[in-house]
Parts: sequence; C-alpha cells; structure tokens
Amino acid sequence: MVSEGDSSFDDGVRFGPGMPCTADGQLAGPNGGLTMPTAKKAASKSRSARNFPRSEPVVGDEGVLAKIDEMPEPDRAMGRRLHALIRANAPGLTPRLWYGMPAYAQGPDVVCFFRSRAKFQERYMTLGFNDSAHLDDGHVWATQFALVELTAADEARIVSAIRKAVG
Repeated sequence: MVSEGDSSFDDGVRFGPGMPCTADGQLAGPNGGLTMPTAKKAASKSRSARNFPRSEPVVGDEGVLAKIDEMPEPDRAMGRRLHALIRANAPGLTPRLWYGMPAYAQGPDVVCFFRSRAKFQERYMTLGFNDSAHLDDGHVWATQFALVELTAADEARIVSAIRKAVG
C-alpha cells in the first residue's frame, strides 16, 4: 500500500502532501487540474495500457479453426465437429476467440464456447453457454457439458441446446 506522503507512480504523476490545490480540490500542479482520484485513475490506466496492450479480437471462421487446429487429439476432432454443428444450427452467431477459446457471439455477447481439456488440464472438453443463451428451464438448468467423445445421440442433444440458446 502506498502511504500518503509517498504516492508516486513510474509515469511521472506525483501525489501527496505539499501538492498545490485549489479550494475545490483540483490539483494546481503537473496533473493539469485533475482531482487526485481522477489523476490516479488516469495514471493507472496509462500504466495498464503500456503493460497490457490490447490486440485486435480474432473474429471469423479462419481464426477459430486455427485455434481448433492447435488442440491436441481427440479435442481437435471434437472441436471441428462442434464448430460445424454450431455454424449449421446457429448461422446467426459470429465465430470468434474469447479468452483464447473458440466462441460464438450474437452481437457483442458470447452465447456459447468450448475449450480443450488441455486449457485447464481437465479430463474432459467443455462446451459452455453464457447467460445470453436462452437455456432457461424452470428454476434450474445446465450451462455446461463435459465432453469425452461425441456420439450421434450426444450431437443431437448439443444441437438441441444450441437451437434453444439462440431461440
């Protein structure tokens, strides 16, 4: 924690006792008239932008299929099949990467996603649905499926969930 007298940041914005302020709490020094909380927030945002630059989001079939191709077997084969099922049964969803996972969005909202078991060293692949999916069924409903393999019956169940999610 930074003490009141030693609240300096590496980007040159300085705070603490002795900083000239106007009667309404505006800093009259190097911070350009920003209030202390506003100046601290701006300094933090500046540091964050330097340390964690944002890349352009990966959108479209090519980027998602490339991510699926990085998956180890048998997740790669299941991922390709899931991608085909989702694209065929919910053509209005846009494929994109979401936290490094193949996902399918309606506008800005991710409706469903899947992840390889390797992502979190799990014993199964996961197909998940976010709260923008319309899966509501009474007071309790499932939002994720654990996948070990895909049979015809499993695919039918997944297709049903996908159609309901976008319905």
